[in-house]
Amino acid sequence: MSPPYKPALRETKLEGERGKFKVMEDLVMVREYDEKRDKERVEEMERHCELAEQGKPCLITCPLGDPLARIRHVPTRIMMVAECGGGGEIVGVVRGCIKTVTRGIKVGDFPIYAKLAYVLGLRVSHMHRQKGVATKLVKRLEEWFKDNGAEYVYMMTDCSNEASINLFTHKFNYVKFHTPIVLVQPVHAHRKPIASSTVIVRVSPQLADSMYQQIFSGSKFFPKDIDSVLSSKLHLGTFICVPKSYLSMWDTHKGLPPCFAIMSVWNTKEVYQLQLKGVSKLTRACCLGSRVLDAHIPWLRVPSIPNLFKPFGFYFLYGLHMQGKGCLGLMKNLCNFAHNMAREDMTCGAVVAEVAQWDPVHAAIPHWKKFSCEDQWCMKKLFKCASNDESLSAKWTTRPESSSVLFADPRDF
Repeated sequence: MSPPYKPALRETKLEGERGKFKVMEDLVMVREYDEKRDKERVEEMERHCELAEQGKPCLITCPLGDPLARIRHVPTRIMMVAECGGGGEIVGVVRGCIKTVTRGIKVGDFPIYAKLAYVLGLRVSHMHRQKGVATKLVKRLEEWFKDNGAEYVYMMTDCSNEASINLFTHKFNYVKFHTPIVLVQPVHAHRKPIASSTVIVRVSPQLADSMYQQIFSGSKFFPKDIDSVLSSKLHLGTFICVPKSYLSMWDTHKGLPPCFAIMSVWNTKEVYQLQLKGVSKLTRACCLGSRVLDAHIPWLRVPSIPNLFKPFGFYFLYGLHMQGKGCLGLMKNLCNFAHNMAREDMTCGAVVAEVAQWDPVHAAIPHWKKFSCEDQWCMKKLFKCASNDESLSAKWTTRPESSSVLFADPRDF
């Protein structure tokens, strides 16, 4: 029989561990990011996080010397840091922003909007994980969201990131809301073909705004400030593809063309870049061989892989929509057009889009399954929203994915 004091010793040890975590949590102070004081320390902490997660093939983020880059283009934004010991080491960061978006519901011709907060860029130093730092950061950020009038909050992550999903769903009562698909197409050395029977026209930001209002006002997550997105320096243009025979029939003052595809291109590589790490020398050699063949014998149409082993950028395609006879082919032409744009940019290694699983446009977007993945969006209601119709409010976070159209804001990616 085991001596009676052993369970007591185990309990004492567990209590001691809990006590250590409690002391650590008490030593951590969460405050707003100060660019002058914190910039270098945040960059160093995030760089160490990336290095600690290596060991197998993975994409790491290169922030280009601006920790605020991913939220800088949203007017209402904040970045918070977790500092250990007061004036000491930065052990965690989180970013957040607030915007007004459609909820996928209309009353008559008018869309219903909600003030939506977004949590992104949550990172905790490898040595300080599982000590309550992430919890403290998210709690403080949610308080800021509430103080600034946000009605709902959501986060997105890769479906395989169980630690992040569990943190938000178990500790903060978020619910799994959407699982859109991220489609990635590497940029090849050869140009993609565009059908001669079609024409691609770049439309002005004003016309793009009008068209998007008509197309997406009944969808989810369409931003009320779409005009700010379309006028941003990162917006590379909105393009529409129509059959040549339809172009003369389209009166821009009377609405949408009878048959068309539309998309916008966002220059994400100016915000951050990516780099593939942990790949064997043999894999690198095979990728180099595919590029050599594609560059010197382009008519073979070898599916080459760009040099993803040094920092590379990508273009993000958003506002994708198609309708009318033959629209699938029109969208494929637009995607090929975007690929050719990226091909002219030496630092652009991929073209990326994110769409709802049931969106018909999914079938028209070229992508490599190996590079593509599912995202998990999780959401919760922060407090009673301004709308008097509480039943509509509840439906947004509890009903299953039913909408086939989801607007992916490029500022969130």
